[in-house]
Amino acid sequence: MKVLGLGDNVIDRYQHTGLGYPGGNALNFSVFAHELNANAAYLGIFGDDVAAAHIRNILANRQIQTHHCLDVPGESGFATLTIQDGDRVFLGSNAGGVRQRTPMDFILQYLPWLSEFSLIHSAAYSYTEHLLPQLARLPGLLSYDFSDDFTPANALACCQWLDYAFFSCSERSLSETRELLAEAHHKNGAIAVATRGAEGALLFDGETWLTQRPTPITAVDTLGAGDGFITAFLLAHLSGQSLVTSLQAGADFAAQVCTTDGAFGEPIQLARL
Repeated sequence: MKVLGLGDNVIDRYQHTGLGYPGGNALNFSVFAHELNANAAYLGIFGDDVAAAHIRNILANRQIQTHHCLDVPGESGFATLTIQDGDRVFLGSNAGGVRQRTPMDFILQYLPWLSEFSLIHSAAYSYTEHLLPQLARLPGLLSYDFSDDFTPANALACCQWLDYAFFSCSERSLSETRELLAEAHHKNGAIAVATRGAEGALLFDGETWLTQRPTPITAVDTLGAGDGFITAFLLAHLSGQSLVTSLQAGADFAAQVCTTDGAFGEPIQLARL
């Protein structure tokens, strides 16, 4: 199975330890997919700083393909955070660094290559929403994570292009979440999934509502757990597993992610950045 994480890469700067961990929704997807034995690639924009070099080295060591990525002068994206009782707490960011002023439109020159993937996954902080119509014309499936930073009207307008739509809805009521997923599905028949923190996940496929409880774990660090859930769910479903089995695969892998500092480890000293 050949899959692509399209969009953001960052360094998550842990204020309480002085360490930075590679992350970003799209980057995490590529790394987690590789860990789950998929043929994974990553496509995004890198700055020209130590942070970018660190992330590139990690991807190279894991043999995750990056050869169509764009390198531009400037600072890599970062988020500043801390951990409280195992849960990550975001304190600020530079809003993507170089990605703020460098559009992702360069990927359109690689449409033949993009056509090789069974699935392309992107996310809210990747600045790819305007590219979804072109990506939807490719033969593979298209997935998008709206995270918790969305307005329903804007998100639902994007769902007409998607095969899978993911939302973080821990701050929304169950009735609001169900309404959102139903509308997201009806835009284009997408499988719509919401994660709701300790309440677990809720899925709607147009006929059936499914719920998934979190797999019990003593969390070291919850950063990246949502991305881990999405990745494992998608790979299981693409491999032919039922939605029920795929949801369980997502919950189990998300729990595994919570046992690691950062999304997947590989820290760098902040003093080096």
